[in-house]
Amino acid sequence: MSLKGKKIGFGLTGSHCTYDEVFPEIEKLVLAGAEVIPVVSYTVKNTDTRFGKGEDWISRIEDLTGNKAIDSIVKAEPLGPKMPLDCMVIAPLTGVSMSKFANAMNDSPVLMAAKATLRNLKPVVLGISTNDALGLNGINLMRLMATKNIFFIPYGQDDPVKKPNSMVARMTLLKETVESAIDGKQIQPVLVEKYRDLT
Repeated sequence: MSLKGKKIGFGLTGSHCTYDEVFPEIEKLVLAGAEVIPVVSYTVKNTDTRFGKGEDWISRIEDLTGNKAIDSIVKAEPLGPKMPLDCMVIAPLTGVSMSKFANAMNDSPVLMAAKATLRNLKPVVLGISTNDALGLNGINLMRLMATKNIFFIPYGQDDPVKKPNSMVARMTLLKETVESAIDGKQIQPVLVEKYRDLT
């Protein structure tokens, strides 16, 4: 499936340690001819960490996509009826945002964009990055996996010895997951050995 001319929303939530894995995948979407619309959570916008400043990450995604980042719920709402997307990606998706999304809570630009996309019966692709996927958040992960029009970048345990409940998506499969999701299919296998992914 060609992504040329497809309008893809790309949501970033606060798993700052995962951004370096995600940005090359955003570039792949752009190089494939997609129009990528960046959407950032309040955490991304307002938090500086040892992985970088919020404003620098936003500048970087704007430069990469050529589009201004959507950084408020009000700005994200038109992605429903007025400016529909072909697909919405959230990568990384933190455990907090995952639990809110699974329980129909809508308190950030990224979740508003995802909700608006589902409203249009279009695919939402999730790339999880959470320390609690096999803990209390497991119920939310399974709820989303069983929801129509939601697709997952294949994921697995990133450190099964030191962090046995933690799971992270294999971000190198992002583009292929989007292509399959637009065709209405979940890329398989969805469960992979993330900790052995050396790419």
